Amino acid sequence: MPSYRLTLTIGALRPGVAPEQVLPAAAEAARERTTVEAWALTVVRGEPRISVRYTAQDDGQSADLGRRVRATVSTLADVGASRLDRRYGPRWHRLARFDPSY
Repeated sequence: MPSYRLTLTIGALRPGVAPEQVLPAAAEAARERTTVEAWALTVVRGEPRISVRYTAQDDGQSADLGRRVRATVSTLADVGASRLDRRYGPRWHRLARFDPSY
């Protein structure tokens, strides 16, 4: 089964939300529907980014899962840029068709 990685740029947190709540909530949103392989928090050029890596049957299912995770995170924080990648061998390739607002 292919592996996918959703990366979200995180902005301001909603009132009452602790920073340590965001990443586990994102992973759990994906875990409810598929196998989650990994999750991580990174800071790139001063911007916090979370990533959730999971499996999906195909690009369509992966995009649906990506939208589900993004919707969950947006209840906790402002979400900026979204990126969905698929793994081919040792490399990640961006899915150009991913539209988080669909």
